[in-house]
Amino acid sequence: MKRRIGYCTNVHAGADLEATQANLSRHALAVKASVRPDSPMGVGLWLSADAANSLVGQNRVGEFSTWLNQQGLLPFTLNGFPYGDFHQPVVKHAVYLPTWWDSERLVYTQQLISILHGILPPDEEGSISTLPIAWGSPTPSESQLQQAAANLVDAVESMARLEAESGRLIYLCVEPEPGCVIQFSQDIINFFDRYLLAAGNEHLIRRHLRVCHDVCHAAVMFEDQAAVIDAFDGAGIGIGKVQVSAAVHAPFDELSSSGCETALQQLQSFAEDRYLHQTSVDDPNGQATFFDDLPAAIDAARAGAIGNRAWRVHFHVPIFLAKFGLLRTSQPQIIDCLSALRAKADVKHYEVETYAWDVLPDTLRKSELADGVASEIRWLDEQFAALDG
Repeated sequence: MKRRIGYCTNVHAGADLEATQANLSRHALAVKASVRPDSPMGVGLWLSADAANSLVGQNRVGEFSTWLNQQGLLPFTLNGFPYGDFHQPVVKHAVYLPTWWDSERLVYTQQLISILHGILPPDEEGSISTLPIAWGSPTPSESQLQQAAANLVDAVESMARLEAESGRLIYLCVEPEPGCVIQFSQDIINFFDRYLLAAGNEHLIRRHLRVCHDVCHAAVMFEDQAAVIDAFDGAGIGIGKVQVSAAVHAPFDELSSSGCETALQQLQSFAEDRYLHQTSVDDPNGQATFFDDLPAAIDAARAGAIGNRAWRVHFHVPIFLAKFGLLRTSQPQIIDCLSALRAKADVKHYEVETYAWDVLPDTLRKSELADGVASEIRWLDEQFAALDG
């Protein structure tokens, strides 16, 4: 199957089915007209629990599938991470609820599996990205982790039954994120070994449970992209989906005192109220200092508690940007990731995920959201063209 490229629609506000469809009509079709006028365009659909309930409960999956096909939109992947309203005034830690030991997370994910099967064209594989168990604090109990693994195995069994009955392959992709129970590549390897493989059929788990590699998230944790990919490969864990995203990089280690103050003022403009912007401060000995949110890191810097070291901030900025002012992005890590995956034909799904357009500093916003998303897809197309030679 050919490589699929799309963008994640969690960038659009609106947590019910009507708003989802209206956003696709307004924004996704404008993006398609710009970058895929003569062929179907991939989209990574975000459907809140309310939207998923409407589709399943009102038996509207077939109707929605027909509409997507008529519009030329190919929904090859779903973002099953945000459960509720991802654009309410304050999201922060609420995005990590319900956890994977809560039954609501399993029910929601099983609905997404059913919906994705219903809206995918024949012979297409589907992927669903999901929460990395829970936010990491307080530390989950052993019983909570065991229940999370049991619920994930229940989801695996749902996907295995679907494939046995219909031939449709769908895989659920756990997405490591800074600050969560699973935040480093080794965390998911350990979770597979300690909990998942002890809870069910190994073959089915490895087939239907994979990883969603978010480039920004690995960059924030100062993980080397190629090393992460090799680690998953060595552990027998498939990469089901790559979220192509860029973090903010502040090179305080390269700036003068006045430059550091200017860069800190720039960073202040990213400290907005809606989303959590986890921040890591690099250390020459490999022990990064981690802050749950950007304002805490800025406060520590102003108090003199952090030396002049590089920062990475979990703020998804447009992937076509390499730098702005004294700040940079982790765009080089995207190129490193794509290069490392070049020989891995089994990694088929690539989703641009810049969900923070409407909370970006004014200087980085596009007047029309569709123009920004289209620019990102064009940039990604160019990188693949260069790699494919």
